[in-house]
Amino acid sequence: MEHAARGARAGGGLTIGLLPTEDPEDANAYIDVAIATGIGHARNAILARTADGVIAIGGGLGTLSEIALALRNRRPVIGLRTWRFDRDGRTEPELPLAANPTEGLDWLFQRMPPHP
Repeated sequence: MEHAARGARAGGGLTIGLLPTEDPEDANAYIDVAIATGIGHARNAILARTADGVIAIGGGLGTLSEIALALRNRRPVIGLRTWRFDRDGRTEPELPLAANPTEGLDWLFQRMPPHP
């Protein structure tokens, strides 16, 4: 979440952090609005359901679950130095990989629904 928040803030955006803990102080330094949910890993399902698209950057098991949930919710997902899926010698589901953040955003914005 920190990398995304840092980039959004640098671009002049408002950053909102949906935190798994009950303490808003757990937010990283780039979060403008911290929502402390106290729901733990269940927040990943909320993020994957409410996002119009996902760029998975690096990450651990939480990122892996967000990728899977976003794909299940038919959201466009692209990775940047993140997980790959391989089963019996074939990649499934296909997770496109971006070479850099600009490429990832271009790919994602082409696939996200337009907003008024």
